Amino acid sequence: MKPITVDGGKGTVELGAEGVLHLVWKPGTVLEAADVHAAMATVNEVADGAEYPMLIDMANTQAVTRQAKSVFSVRCAASRIALLGSSPVNRVIANFAMARRTLPCPTRFFTSRNEAMYWLLEAPLP
Repeated sequence: MKPITVDGGKGTVELGAEGVLHLVWKPGTVLEAADVHAAMATVNEVADGAEYPMLIDMANTQAVTRQAKSVFSVRCAASRIALLGSSPVNRVIANFAMARRTLPCPTRFFTSRNEAMYWLLEAPLP
């Protein structure tokens, strides 16, 4: 499947051959609530009523606003979410996004794409 651009142009979503949704944020992105809502709508559109594990590549994300953080508790078509980052800054952003929230599905942060994909596809649900 070809990637679909999220409204606002800050990211893309596609359903990979392995059955994993991929959400990739563009370099330098500052996530606002509208961006997260638009991404979730695109994820739901691509999933077409089904649930899939989702890999969110946030390696180049610059920041997440407080308003965007509040949207993360809203359910979408993801059965579990792996946040993929590449730096301590990404880990801080991920921890900020997940802190004190009741997340709608199991969510973990990874710095290894292989470990993230293993967890999404092979690891048993908690």
